[in-house]
Amino acid sequence: MAEDETPLTGVAWAAAPETAPAGWTVIGVTVEGAAANLGKGFGLKSGGYLCVSSGRAQAPPGPVVTDVLVLSDRSPQPLGYTRAPEFPEPRPGGSRKKRLYVKLQPVGVADTAVVDIKLSSKSKTLPYYTKAGEIGNFAIWCKKGPVLKPVPKPRSISTGLKQLSLQSPDYGAPAAPCSIKRAASQHEALYDTSNIYGLSAMDGVPFTLHPKFDTRLSSGSNALLTDLNVKSLADIEAEYNYAFVVEKTAAARLPPSVC
Repeated sequence: MAEDETPLTGVAWAAAPETAPAGWTVIGVTVEGAAANLGKGFGLKSGGYLCVSSGRAQAPPGPVVTDVLVLSDRSPQPLGYTRAPEFPEPRPGGSRKKRLYVKLQPVGVADTAVVDIKLSSKSKTLPYYTKAGEIGNFAIWCKKGPVLKPVPKPRSISTGLKQLSLQSPDYGAPAAPCSIKRAASQHEALYDTSNIYGLSAMDGVPFTLHPKFDTRLSSGSNALLTDLNVKSLADIEAEYNYAFVVEKTAAARLPPSVC
């Protein structure tokens, strides 16, 4: 679509050129240069002119005109079409031999739209234009073109998203060997789907021993060894001897005996 082929946002009928509101353009002449007074076609003694609105000053874009039809007053109103408005207001005293219908659709839905309307004599043919109908001694022609969809602006990445990282934060403190080992195991488990349920809430968390136990495990100290009670195999068997008498009796299905 060329730059000057902006989709129309409205088509209306004005009783006189000065009655058209601001932003509307009156079609005052035909392609042959004759005055485009359509009043007689509407059954009125006074003048009548078509006017269009391109909506170039509208932001954001609203509905656009996708089709225009001229039908007799006996024809039913087509589905999806509305009666073209009249300026300054409809006059009930005059009969309408022909009615002007306009179809409006949102920009995001419409594929094609009316970009221009011209008037000519009935015998005239306009290339690249579609005939919408006839009013009086005039023919109404519409030119359609593709609708350019509004392109959304690319979303910028915020500073907070740029600072996100999958790497573990470095707290600046040396971790204990056990903590390093757990952190390495956690790093491997994150990328191993077979071990997804093996993670612990304490994995990768640095820790230190309580001072109560730290003094007992200090370098060169044998204080912990003095509290150890070493037992022999015979002591362990004598302390934890269990003859399984009840189990053996039940297995043999014999009455229990007193041991």
